[in-house]
Amino acid sequence: MPTGSSVLDIGCGGGLLVARLATTGRARAAHGIDASAPAIAIAQGMAARLGAIIPETTAEPTTEPATEAGQIRFEHRPVQQGLPDGPFDAVCLIDVMHHVPPGAQERAFRDAASRVRPGGRFIYKDMCDAPRWRAGMNRLHDLAMARQWIRYLPIESAEAWAVEEGLALVHREDIKMLWYGHELRVFERPAEPAS
Repeated sequence: MPTGSSVLDIGCGGGLLVARLATTGRARAAHGIDASAPAIAIAQGMAARLGAIIPETTAEPTTEPATEAGQIRFEHRPVQQGLPDGPFDAVCLIDVMHHVPPGAQERAFRDAASRVRPGGRFIYKDMCDAPRWRAGMNRLHDLAMARQWIRYLPIESAEAWAVEEGLALVHREDIKMLWYGHELRVFERPAEPAS
């Protein structure tokens, strides 16, 4: 994450990534969204403690990104309701897609990719669907913790959609920790040529 980035964190949960990016100077502005109202309440509390929250003034989703220096905004909004307008220097879609219904996954992914500005990055990570035993352990974890039957997005689909959205794959990593498996991909949108 380049220093001073504007960040869209989709599925931000309690705001830990945004907090880390803000306190290290990586994010000058961030807009986090999550489908969990309790998680957003935690994120807003954390941001208030950091002294960087912009209070929501409306219950309606906003389309304006937090783009001015020092702005951090958290919003209760499922990814299926659309995303804040961009562009952003970095868009993070981390451990979200397996919670999105299969019929909405492509649109959610493409919406996220479309928010990346020229020269910006799209950071995608989700649970692996292979080998079966790791996928099974991931599924058991979410059944126990989130009480949800997850739906995997094949990494090949994510990679193809990113390329179709004009992004280039710059980093590929398969993460194996204990019995869990994750797939991390970092994409970059080519910078606009100088005129």
